[in-house]
Amino acid sequence: MKLFSFWRSLATYRVRIALNLKGLVPDEVIDVNLMKGDQRGDAFRKVNPQMVLPALVDGEGPALFQSLAIIEYLDETHPQPPLLPKDPRSRARVRGLAQIVACDSHPLLVPRIREYLEHELKLDEPTRLKWIHTWIGAALKALESNLAGSKETGRFCHGDAVTIADICLASQAAGANFYKYDLAPFPTVRRIVDACMQNDAFARAHPLRQPGAPASV
Repeated sequence: MKLFSFWRSLATYRVRIALNLKGLVPDEVIDVNLMKGDQRGDAFRKVNPQMVLPALVDGEGPALFQSLAIIEYLDETHPQPPLLPKDPRSRARVRGLAQIVACDSHPLLVPRIREYLEHELKLDEPTRLKWIHTWIGAALKALESNLAGSKETGRFCHGDAVTIADICLASQAAGANFYKYDLAPFPTVRRIVDACMQNDAFARAHPLRQPGAPASV
């Protein structure tokens, strides 16, 4: 198993959590420096033509891509512990919470978007930060409303077992911290993130604990 990774990649953070929860250790972790544009090089373009992280090679065949697809693959091939509930309605809720982060918020913050805002639209740094804060905040408000208002919320996003929703929530919190977005107005989000970070699988996967990461951001 080979993981293409970068310490700051929030999508790869999600996959690292899932790997840790499943007790899986990649044979090789290949660093793709997003800040230097390594993702646009020929070597990685052959792995993932979209030129985004993460990518996972497991056995024969082309690399798997997109964090949620990789996580569900890992859940299907290594079922314990399960990262999705058993019943369809609960699975839909968990996937919906996860997609608030992975499909609606995070894609608006990734390097190619930030570079476009800076180089193509010529937006200054305060304006770019306002863009980032807008979409981080929109997701956090949606998450807090759904989590605080549901009897299905437990210690974690759905009951008392970790699911893909918690994995995505942890990555959202890490992104908010990178951009100095205050989590104080979101007590349910904060409570669940704190519970997640008590789990070694989450703590070891954190971006700031990866090779090449600075002491703080």
